[in-house]
Amino acid sequence: MATYTPPPYFPQSSLSPPDKNRYRKFKLMVAGLIVLVLAIIGGAITGIVYLIKWLAH
Repeated sequence: MATYTPPPYFPQSSLSPPDKNRYRKFKLMVAGLIVLVLAIIGGAITGIVYLIKWLAH
């Protein structure tokens, strides 16, 4: 018959000290992602406009 053994202990706090610039890095990453998405959308719109002009010509 198996005896009950408690699960292993996992510490709740990280072993490394918290990074002071973590929030700033996160904001920069989100801003960069937004700029990248806007550039992709702008490029797609520009490409569609030129395609329509080329097909209508």
